[in-house]
Amino acid sequence: MDPISNPYSPGAGTPPPELAGRDEIRERARIAIERIRRGRPAQSLLLVGLRGVGKTVLLDKIRDEAESRGIYTLQIEAPEGRSLPALIAPQLRLALLKLSRVKRAEKFAEKGLRALAGFAKALKVKYQDIEVGLDFDPEPGLADNGDLEQDLPVLLETVGGAAKAAGTAVVLFIDELQYVHEEQLAILISALHRCAQRQLPVTLIGAGLPQLRGQMGKAKSYAERLFEFPEIGALDDESAANAIIRPARDEGADLEKDAVSEIIRQTKGYPYFIQEWGKHAWECADDSPISLADVRAASIASVSALDESFFRVRFDRLAPLEKKYLRAMADLGPGPHRSGDIAERLGRDVRSVAPVRNKLIKSGMIWSPVHGDTAFTVPLFDEFMTRIMPGDDWENRD
Repeated sequence: MDPISNPYSPGAGTPPPELAGRDEIRERARIAIERIRRGRPAQSLLLVGLRGVGKTVLLDKIRDEAESRGIYTLQIEAPEGRSLPALIAPQLRLALLKLSRVKRAEKFAEKGLRALAGFAKALKVKYQDIEVGLDFDPEPGLADNGDLEQDLPVLLETVGGAAKAAGTAVVLFIDELQYVHEEQLAILISALHRCAQRQLPVTLIGAGLPQLRGQMGKAKSYAERLFEFPEIGALDDESAANAIIRPARDEGADLEKDAVSEIIRQTKGYPYFIQEWGKHAWECADDSPISLADVRAASIASVSALDESFFRVRFDRLAPLEKKYLRAMADLGPGPHRSGDIAERLGRDVRSVAPVRNKLIKSGMIWSPVHGDTAFTVPLFDEFMTRIMPGDDWENRD
């Protein structure tokens, strides 16, 4: 069929044509943000889930919907190695500049910009990656102690004051939140807690890997009272079918029932994989409806595309011992697995491979559902590992 009309869109963070199965989460976010705007208490949301379940897409959708209602938002992705002040300072500046154009919030926003100037200047010594334009001179004594624990709450309070004066809210949307250093994460939670105590409309909606729930609780024990942690997982069969069928029908095409079932079986309902299979099934089909044979033919191309992009980009970053660790996990099945069982499969003492495991957790390749267990953060990665490192030769590699 016509490749130009192909409705499916596999890609990191690329919005699918049909955001199926996420309406309830979007509504919960809407209610939380509106309550916070009105100065009412509300738990905000931190979306947790494996890679490829659509957390980034969902986070962007919630942000777009919030902005359409007049909410001021910060769009932040937390890569490994960047400091929290460096991530939020430029975005806070943009939000404050927008708020300064609201007449009743002008003086509050200008105070916020002075606080930001002091904040950035004082913390530049410790966090050298801070790069932000300064529109006002710092106000002495306002968020300029050079101590993030003292300065960030003051800065967010001034932002909250401006948002309250404007009758809106400021929401930090932070993706890949698990990469924020624990100490800085604790300070951010404390600052947001202070805003909540003072009924100021500043909050966080974030997304991250499953370990984020434990990281937040470890950073601050009261995080569970500030946030909900909805798990974003694979789609149920009905939602998965909608994600497959509706985009095709919007283009005047259809799929046989068996073809839809086969895509769901192959992808296990993971949204990213659905887009990949849909794309290649469309390309394999000569005409509508897309058949079971088309889907089966598409599976070869789909697996190859995933191996070369979605999986391979993560595999290539691994050190040799890390690859062997993950290959041993894959040999045991999808998981989760006991750490001792993985070490035994490697022929090593569990303590000797603990540093490898810890590094893999830090890089976001695996996580620990419960103490002593280990699981992949990337769906179907066990199958990829057996394809990329077949047989038993991997056991003897250095």
